Amino acid sequence: GLQSAVDGVREVAGGVLSSFLTTVCVLGPLAFLRGDIGRVLEVVPLTLILVLVVSLIEAFLILPAHLGHSFHHFDPTATGRLRQRFDRGIDFLRERVLGRTVDALLRWRYLWIGTVVASFLATVGLLVGGGLKFQAFPDLDGDVVEARGLLPPGTPLERTEQVVRQITDGLARVNERFRPAQPNRQDLIQTVYVRFNRNPDAFENGSHVATVTADLLAAEKRTVRLDDIFDAWRHEVGDPPDVLALTYTEPGFGPQGRSIEVRLMGEDLHDLKRAVTELKQWFARFPGVANLADDLHPGKRELRIRLRKGAVGLGLDAHRMASQLRAAFQGVTADEIQVGREGYDIEVRLARSDRDSLADFEYFHFTLPDGKRVPLGAVAEVTTARGWSRIARVNERRTVTLRGDVDPRVINTADLMTRLQRTFLPELLARHPGIDVSLEGEIREGQTTRRSILRGMLIGLLGVFILLSFQFRSYIEPVIVMVAIPLALIGVVVGHLVMGINLSMPSILGFVSLAGIVVNDSILLVLFLKRRRSEGADIQEAAAGASRRRFRAIVITSLTTIAGLLPLLTERSLQAQVLIPLATSIVFGLLASTVLVLLVIPCLYVILDDLGIAERLGEME
Repeated sequence: GLQSAVDGVREVAGGVLSSFLTTVCVLGPLAFLRGDIGRVLEVVPLTLILVLVVSLIEAFLILPAHLGHSFHHFDPTATGRLRQRFDRGIDFLRERVLGRTVDALLRWRYLWIGTVVASFLATVGLLVGGGLKFQAFPDLDGDVVEARGLLPPGTPLERTEQVVRQITDGLARVNERFRPAQPNRQDLIQTVYVRFNRNPDAFENGSHVATVTADLLAAEKRTVRLDDIFDAWRHEVGDPPDVLALTYTEPGFGPQGRSIEVRLMGEDLHDLKRAVTELKQWFARFPGVANLADDLHPGKRELRIRLRKGAVGLGLDAHRMASQLRAAFQGVTADEIQVGREGYDIEVRLARSDRDSLADFEYFHFTLPDGKRVPLGAVAEVTTARGWSRIARVNERRTVTLRGDVDPRVINTADLMTRLQRTFLPELLARHPGIDVSLEGEIREGQTTRRSILRGMLIGLLGVFILLSFQFRSYIEPVIVMVAIPLALIGVVVGHLVMGINLSMPSILGFVSLAGIVVNDSILLVLFLKRRRSEGADIQEAAAGASRRRFRAIVITSLTTIAGLLPLLTERSLQAQVLIPLATSIVFGLLASTVLVLLVIPCLYVILDDLGIAERLGEME
């Protein structure tokens, strides 16, 4: 019994070890992904590699001992009814269904391979043509929402409190609207709290900014999506007349960043403001786009002082004038005294009655170096203007950033940004030639991680090809084995359409990881086919027999993997939303590749024989 187990392990050791190495070749480069999304996803291939290492140890060192002990009481002639029915079902599928199908496809192999290639091209067409939408990262509905208000600088706190009260009253009406649909009629809004002097979107502090935060019923329990809550909240509050910006969002964003984040860089702030306003108006035309806001806001009214000609001759310059004005109206430290252990700064400035009106400013007199005094209006021109509350710089260039959110049920971010680049952006740059534009947020993060995944996939496929070339001593047969990889893409695309989810970075990671899995079935098939040929079997007989003989091992291996991932596809927890696209790629991709590998690989091998390549491969061996 134990010797039989050892012999069995020796027989499959080459194929199992080769399968392990090819899988590690694919998963290894994926453990070094770039970008914020990559840092989230890179733990998946690392975990899979560790699991594979442990399973390899178990298969070679532990499983044979278990099998050897189980054979002591094993009687191959005594099988139960359930086992007999299962074996008859497997035999029926292998001989009647798969066997006859393979025999027919071998006769019509060129038509069959052409059909498969056409299906693959149609799948690629769905991706390129937008039939299956792409988003950088799956939408994750959290349990906290915020309304962030920005009023004009200088707005008194009383007015900000009125706006906040309007926002919270609207939220209460939202709760009454959705409460009947919640489990046990629970409140959708659990707690509400307000923070004044805070608005992360505005990058400003003061009495004119405030944030209203609400804790919701857990995502696993509530029956409404965040986008629906935001729409209802926005409708109930309306548009307060003096509010510059009011955004409804979550307190934090996923690794992909904001859906819309367009950065404009230039030197003329007024030109930047005009350009970002045009860009905002263009985005606002599309349904599903919300919370559009830029970070260049008008500041408080200010007095601007410019020296008159000849003022320098009196001994005044801009620095001296600014110092005297600052000392008079804001104060200056004149001395420091020590009283016991305590030290005190003595600040000197004008009395309150001499600095509490604009008239006091206009009547201000500068002191000249010779001690004489001259009125402000005699040496400087004073104009009133409104500046900017904040000027952002990136790489020392003045920058304005437009941010916004997208409802993925209404419009796709990738499609929207592609349309922006092709249509409106060239016109905007032509009207504002001194401005440079870059796309940040979800688009930038998606591109960074996608390039990293594709680079890792190419490195992994090269490693797989090299390993298989050494194993098969051929450059053609590894290509046949790796045909299973594009076949899996058919299942990946169909799976996302069936599940009703967009293609995302976890989906791509799942497909690339699948490349290391699906080639294992092809390896088993090709190894058996080569063994039959070395025994003198005809090429068509060997091809037809390969699918029959490896049917049970390939199907059971694939079905156990699929069965283990199926519960994940129906999971509603927040943590599972990231893994559902990955599981969809693996489940449907493995399902498609399992079926197609059994039907395509034999036909490809026979076609190689038609071309005389298979015969040359046999002679080389």
